[in-house]
Amino acid sequence: MATLGDLERTVMDLLWATTEATTANELRDAIAEAPSGEVGRELAVTTVLTVLSRLEKKGLVERERDSRPHRYRSVTTREDHTAELMHEVLVTAPDRDAVLARFIGSVSEAEAQTLRALLGGS
Repeated sequence: MATLGDLERTVMDLLWATTEATTANELRDAIAEAPSGEVGRELAVTTVLTVLSRLEKKGLVERERDSRPHRYRSVTTREDHTAELMHEVLVTAPDRDAVLARFIGSVSEAEAQTLRALLGGS
């Protein structure tokens, strides 16, 4: 699974925040209206379409071709994407146990309790 550039991440954040399919124009407008400190910049719709095309090739976005303009939606949830990235990193580690130990050692007590519960040990 490919990592995301800044603009790709911004587009995905917007798509993950809605259940509705969205046009490139709507995404462009949402990016321009972002609060200061975030992206908040004017982009050409062709730039947004290029980003959407890249995201589609990466398997993160699907395009609804039955309407004009085309509408886009995320294929997976933010949580699924994040979990896949974590798994991908873990699989490539030469010492998975060491990576897991460091990860677990860096989580908060509340996160550790969540991990215990998810693993079946209260």
